[in-house]
Amino acid sequence: MKIHKITLPQQQCVIEHDNRTSLLETLENNGIFHEYQCRSGYCGSCRVKLRQGKVSYTELPLAFLQQDEILLCCCRVESDLEIEF
Repeated sequence: MKIHKITLPQQQCVIEHDNRTSLLETLENNGIFHEYQCRSGYCGSCRVKLRQGKVSYTELPLAFLQQDEILLCCCRVESDLEIEF
């Protein structure tokens, strides 16, 4: 399984993510906590800015997203990312 680097400039850290869990869970497992509600792509509470990289979704989320936003709870990481809370 491919491991991607997730850069968080505001937190001054880089973590690794392998898509075995959600990106939200990976962040939590690394002591980085972000707001969430549904964990299913419905509410949009876990929305963050995507500064660099690519994600996909198994099912399109129902939450409205700008072109530079992703949902931590349900995106699938396709490349190294830089995200901003």
